[in-house]
This record gives sequence, C-alpha cells and structure tokens, in this order.
Amino acid sequence: MIREAVRILDTNGVVMYPTESSYALGVNALEERAIRKIFEAKGRPPGKSIPVIVSDLQMWKRYACLNRAAEILIKKLTPGPLTLALRKKCVIPDLLNPCAIAARIPAHPVALALVSAARYPITSTSANISGATPVYSPKRVPRTLRRAIDLILDAGTLRRQEPSTIVDFTMGNQPTITREGAIPASAIFETLAQERKGK
Repeated sequence: MIREAVRILDTNGVVMYPTESSYALGVNALEERAIRKIFEAKGRPPGKSIPVIVSDLQMWKRYACLNRAAEILIKKLTPGPLTLALRKKCVIPDLLNPCAIAARIPAHPVALALVSAARYPITSTSANISGATPVYSPKRVPRTLRRAIDLILDAGTLRRQEPSTIVDFTMGNQPTITREGAIPASAIFETLAQERKGK
C-alpha cells in the first residue's frame, strides 16, 4: 500500500494517512497544484500555512534553514509530536507557506514509512473540513472531503492524543513556543539547557 500511496503522491494525488494524533491529508509538498487541492478540499482559508512531515534530519536540511538549537531538538526529541517552524528554502512553494516551513518527523510507523518512501516532504494537515474536529477513523471522513481523497491508508480508529508542540525559530535562534502540545514547553527548554551545560 505504501508503494501505491507514493505513486499517487507522485502524480499530485491526495492520500489520507494516520499520524500520532489523528488522520492527515498528504500531498507532495513541493507541488503547488497538489497543495491547491488540499485548500479546496478542506475549504481552508487562503494564506493559512500547511505543516509537513519529513523523514529525517537530512530531509529537513534540504528544505529548511536549521540552526544549532533546532538540530538539538530534532536529535533529542524526534521522531514524535514536535513541529519546528523554520525559515524555508526557495524550493518550498509560497502557497504552502510564504516564508517558513513547519515540519516534524512522525513517530507513527505508517506516516514515517510513507514520507521515507516518497523522499520529499508531505503535507500533514488534519483530514477534516477547515475548523471542524480532527478525524480519528476513516469512517468519520466527511463525504465532501472523501471525494477529494485518492487513497486511504487505513490504520483503524486512532487513540486520541494531544497535537504536536510547535516551536518557532523563524525570528532567530531563540525558540518561541507557539503551541504547547504533547511535549511540554519545559522539556524543550530543559533539553536546550542541558546541551549548553554539556559543552
């Protein structure tokens, strides 16, 4: 199924897949035409950026401008529910995000297998109509949204979890917590402080 999902992503199709917190809609995050499908299917307001998943630190480096603090958090706290917002490289379409890229390495094995096989970042916005509650089961996908999905990687009903913690590095090396989720803000700052003490 992963091979078929990648084939669909390669041709600008839409795949619904499981993450640690809920089901997500995935398209090739480098293709503007594919990204536009997500906005239309969800009724997402123009200008509202879309997060992505990446497979590892090397992929992250190809599409984001990483600093030392961001690399420390990636190495110590991922894979898992940690999203880092960083200045983007020019290959990332402005439609996805005009000046940054918000990415994470997923801990769910299906999501990680998908992005690893694709070898490019994949969108990771909730599989719902914009503003509605997240979807935890393929059976709960709204009919209007289901018409836009080419393939569902069905992992059954997901256990409800807190969303990822979002750490913003777009203003420099000093992190700002813009959403505290599954990883406490204290763990972010403690991880960075411990690294500095270890030098």
